[in-house]
Amino acid sequence: MAGNWAPTPLSGDIRLPVADLAAARRAKLSARFPGERLIVPAGELAVRSNDCDYRFRPHSAYAWLTGLTGEEQVGHVLVMEPDGPHAHEAVLYARPRSARNGTELYRDRRYGEFWVGRRPDLGEAERMTGIRCAHLDAYGALPSGRDASRDAGLATALSELRLVKDAWEIGQLQQAVDHTVAGFEDVVRALPRALAHPRGERWIEGVFGLRARAEGNGTGYETIAAAGAHACYLHWIRNEGRLDRGELLLLDAGVETDSLYTADLTRTLPLSGRFSPVQRQVYDLVLAAQDAGIAALKPGASFRDFHRAGMRVIAEGLAEWGVLQHAEGDFHRRYTLCSSGHMLGLDVHDCAQARADAYLDGVLEEGQVLTVEPGLYLQPDDETLPAELRGIGVRIEDDLVITADGAQLMSHALPRTPDAVETWMGELLGG
Repeated sequence: MAGNWAPTPLSGDIRLPVADLAAARRAKLSARFPGERLIVPAGELAVRSNDCDYRFRPHSAYAWLTGLTGEEQVGHVLVMEPDGPHAHEAVLYARPRSARNGTELYRDRRYGEFWVGRRPDLGEAERMTGIRCAHLDAYGALPSGRDASRDAGLATALSELRLVKDAWEIGQLQQAVDHTVAGFEDVVRALPRALAHPRGERWIEGVFGLRARAEGNGTGYETIAAAGAHACYLHWIRNEGRLDRGELLLLDAGVETDSLYTADLTRTLPLSGRFSPVQRQVYDLVLAAQDAGIAALKPGASFRDFHRAGMRVIAEGLAEWGVLQHAEGDFHRRYTLCSSGHMLGLDVHDCAQARADAYLDGVLEEGQVLTVEPGLYLQPDDETLPAELRGIGVRIEDDLVITADGAQLMSHALPRTPDAVETWMGELLGG
């Protein structure tokens, strides 16, 4: 076994399209930490059961700084060594390709090439990334020094540097959105079979998952396929329920591209193809709140402005229905539960380690990408609600990029208004 294997080097131009952008990102990080060694690991495998591991996804910061996103990055580490008072040299410590004359090739279940596939050798990795590469074993022999990898400030800096997306990143996010729209179309076409299945929610999850794996790396987060009162649970991922034609389906799902950028869209769909009057009443209020939130997006606006705008609409609507005595205060939060959006990028809840004054209490900037997703969750056991409203959950979520004078709706291809949703569903179902 350990011999007579032909060499199969990678040929042609294998440099990553994002390599130069990644170098610029490393330079920005370097400027934040003069004289400190910066360590950014790709991460390690996690055991699912016995000798089976969970599917591996490199840490988002590692992917952003190197451009490397594949499962073969397990255990690899990017180290930025101080190189003078105001610069760093990047070194990628990587596991080289399985030796062609050793036993790892065919015996190592985690890393052997005949088990998990080919890895680049160190020279190939250098050509791909433009980063000097060294054997992973050498990482353990690094001399001690001032190390920012244990400093929470490193995670904060990486989050804040990622808040504004470059043109390449926005293109990747648009690709993720486009694939996600196709996945929603797949789901509508699959509704007749899903309605007939005792776990129709699970059928929906599977249909969307097929699109996500076929077009990208997979889903960017666990799909929420919540029918009926399940839509009142914000993160319903059990997806074990039956579908009822008289109810709504809240589908919150996103395709993650091979570059690891994810979309995050939600639509609430009438399983009969038509909204009932009370379903449309709830949907219309959530849509009006989303419209108000989107209108508040522009450079220089407070990040929280779009949430406040949407919640004003929700509170006023609930007061008009008689659910609230008045629109003042935060009493509407009983029915909205959470905030109305977040940054989006390599992570579905992107840049989460950023300081409040740079993100949640900061202002919007051109190039930021975020979601606007107001919702109403009218719990089935809420005695403050009239009976006809109980058990209805509606969320409408879209992805937007901040432009010079407002915001661009990246998910415009997915209908938002109730009439457009009904027409779209009818066309896809051949009705």
